[in-house]
Amino acid sequence: MHQARIVGVGMTNFGVHDQPLPELFSSAAFDAMDDAGVDAPAIESFYLGNAMGGQTERDTHLAPTLASHIGLAGIPCQRYEDACATSSNAFKHAVRAVEAGQHDVILVGGVERCTPTTGLDTPEMTSVFASASHRQYEQPTGLSFPGVFGLLTTRHMHEYGTTEEDLAAVAVKNHHHGTYNPRAQFGSETTVEEVLESPIVASPFHLFDCCPFSDGAAAVVVANEEAAADFSGESVAVSGVGHATDTIPLADKADFTATQSARDAANQAYEQAGVGPDDIDVVELHDCFTGAEVLAIEALGFFEDGEGGPAAANGETALDGRIPVNPSGGLKAKGHPIGATGVAQLVELTEHLRGEAGERQVEGARRGLAHNLGGDAGTTIVSILEVDA
Repeated sequence: MHQARIVGVGMTNFGVHDQPLPELFSSAAFDAMDDAGVDAPAIESFYLGNAMGGQTERDTHLAPTLASHIGLAGIPCQRYEDACATSSNAFKHAVRAVEAGQHDVILVGGVERCTPTTGLDTPEMTSVFASASHRQYEQPTGLSFPGVFGLLTTRHMHEYGTTEEDLAAVAVKNHHHGTYNPRAQFGSETTVEEVLESPIVASPFHLFDCCPFSDGAAAVVVANEEAAADFSGESVAVSGVGHATDTIPLADKADFTATQSARDAANQAYEQAGVGPDDIDVVELHDCFTGAEVLAIEALGFFEDGEGGPAAANGETALDGRIPVNPSGGLKAKGHPIGATGVAQLVELTEHLRGEAGERQVEGARRGLAHNLGGDAGTTIVSILEVDA
């Protein structure tokens, strides 16, 4: 079996963009190809993540459309949709294709626009997001995703005593990290008091507990070890990828605070990589809401169940903490263009493993983990990247 490696990365700033999806994606794709030192004829296939282009922009059949725009027409192209885990799923399939010898070099990327530049305002876009909940049992009730994660987090607070101040500390930490990231949508500090005084969106979440709507794109070039050796880009190895699902609807989950798909996907990735949580140096995880970060750091094994609440307030997940979490600012501050988020996490980790992350560099990082969930954590994909020993 071949070893898959990331040989080039690129991403746009996250925020508000008025470009059509092909133009927005091309910026990230060309940057990734330039970073790898790969010309278009070397790309054998294209795997795209886009979750909502049909619903938000009346724009479907996007994989060959975007491939045509960047000079890749004619190669096999496929689009993936898996809610917020969309481009991580595209990445997983690209890694498996390279490992199996089906392709030597693949472009993987994600693109999405979620801001009012699409013509949809916040209530309309919130309704589009809610289409990832159960059609018969949840959508008729008006349940939105702040409500979904509000329910999961409220249960965690009930079982373990996690407080609103603990949640606010996650927002403060990730906003602080975002000040070091020039591509972040919110590169500004906030305080616990500002978070707690912001309007309630869905209990227990205040406005500043929630990630923003964002536009953006990200791309990576994945190659086998022989091809990677011929390219100029400094490559990192993909040592493990886990992919698991959990029950939908929410009411049928066996445990509200476990986010079981994250535990199962992490165990798969750790086993494939031959490592455990103590071997990870830097983490990019899916903090769509502050409570989601608390649930994730426990599910991934970095903290015991019930101990994730105070982690941010105690500095354990800060850049200089025991296990740095979301040095990019995470979804909370960097932004969350749905289809681009998973690959953007891999871009961030690759830069840390190369020592190219600037002021937010996790010093000495040799192994990184990305955690990307979809819907109510009905899907989770965990990827582990590392530099050669």
